[in-house]
Amino acid sequence: MTGVFVDDVATAHAFYTGVLGFETRTHMDLGDGTLFVTVGAPDGAQRDLQLLLEPGQGPIAEPYRRALYEAGLPCIVFSVDDIRAEYERLRGLGVRFTHPPREQGPVLAAVFDDSVGNLVQLVQPRG
Repeated sequence: MTGVFVDDVATAHAFYTGVLGFETRTHMDLGDGTLFVTVGAPDGAQRDLQLLLEPGQGPIAEPYRRALYEAGLPCIVFSVDDIRAEYERLRGLGVRFTHPPREQGPVLAAVFDDSVGNLVQLVQPRG
């Protein structure tokens, strides 16, 4: 499991499950309006990756997220089998890409905005 700081946990949950295809693993309301949500790779995935969608406000998280975003750096990278097909699928769902698939060393890479304060990179090994 790895944490991803987000602007809004509920919106992030909707995006990561409804658009990216992750499945909800844990969903708890902590009573103060804070949600604790983890999402994982869909059943049948080779490996299960779980993301803890964490509130991104605060003296540590906010400057970190802002610096990554402003520098154009993704907070997480996902490997995909067919980057062009995934690019077209996500664009069809309204996902905004900062750049389409292009060669970056030994991979094809594309970067998109997850709509909750982060850039996410997709990569596919070339060859």
